[in-house]
Amino acid sequence: MTDPPAPQTPGPPRPPARRRRHRGTVRAVLKHVWLIALAMTMIYPLIWLVVSSFKPTDTIFRNMSIIPDEVTLANYTNGWHAFADPFSTFLWNSVFIAFWAIVGNLLTCSLAAYGFARTRFRGRGIMFAVMLLTLMLPFQVTVVPQYIVFKELGWVNTVLPLIVPKFLATDAFFVFLMVQFIRGLPRELDEAARIDGAGHFRTYYRIILPLMTPALAATAIFTFIWTWNDFFTQLLYLTSLDKKTAAVALNMYLDASSTSDYGAMFAMSVISLAPLFFVFLFGQRWLIRGIATTGIK
Repeated sequence: MTDPPAPQTPGPPRPPARRRRHRGTVRAVLKHVWLIALAMTMIYPLIWLVVSSFKPTDTIFRNMSIIPDEVTLANYTNGWHAFADPFSTFLWNSVFIAFWAIVGNLLTCSLAAYGFARTRFRGRGIMFAVMLLTLMLPFQVTVVPQYIVFKELGWVNTVLPLIVPKFLATDAFFVFLMVQFIRGLPRELDEAARIDGAGHFRTYYRIILPLMTPALAATAIFTFIWTWNDFFTQLLYLTSLDKKTAAVALNMYLDASSTSDYGAMFAMSVISLAPLFFVFLFGQRWLIRGIATTGIK
């Protein structure tokens, strides 16, 4: 004979649906307020930089608020013509180097990625592992040997040390990113192209490359941002005034032996940040898509 089931004790009464919705609304409001406060904290230095570029130089550090007492455009005119060459020369140098760096990375990194992802050859695994190991190699370890090599070639004070390595697939990060993307493409496409008589290069150019648009876009955006913001390498190899880039030219507004023109430096910093802002604004969709579709977490 089985025992009768134990009586179930009623649990605590659930709060009404209206109260639950009210609590959810309060939590959502508090979370959004916290996120907005955090975003304002992060964006405040940028806002202060833009506002300070319109302040007279002698009042920038006396009034640290984002509400200026006096507005002037003299910082932009003085900063643009502060040196023998106008600031447009430095901007053009940055655009020139960034453009060819993007072209080099798109061409050679995609070719190297196709070779690692779609072809079979002896030592492929070892070569791919060595390439990945270069990601862990500090830049300071290679800068001296590279400088000696480029100096012996007579490339110092030219843009060649900043452009030529990009055409040799030296950025292992982009090669790895594209390898991950190509591995996600079905191999049936390669087999169909091979049946039609296409070789490796034609398969790469006509089949794989058009499908790599997200990865190529992410590579182009990252290359532009890193090249545009590069200071040390450009300072190391570019010595003439007419060859300096915007990142290097901004440092020339600071003078330890005399008065530094912070107003002009802030004004030219705003102009230098504008291309980065627009590239990221209009390219963030491709950037996120390129990273998401490569399997990189």
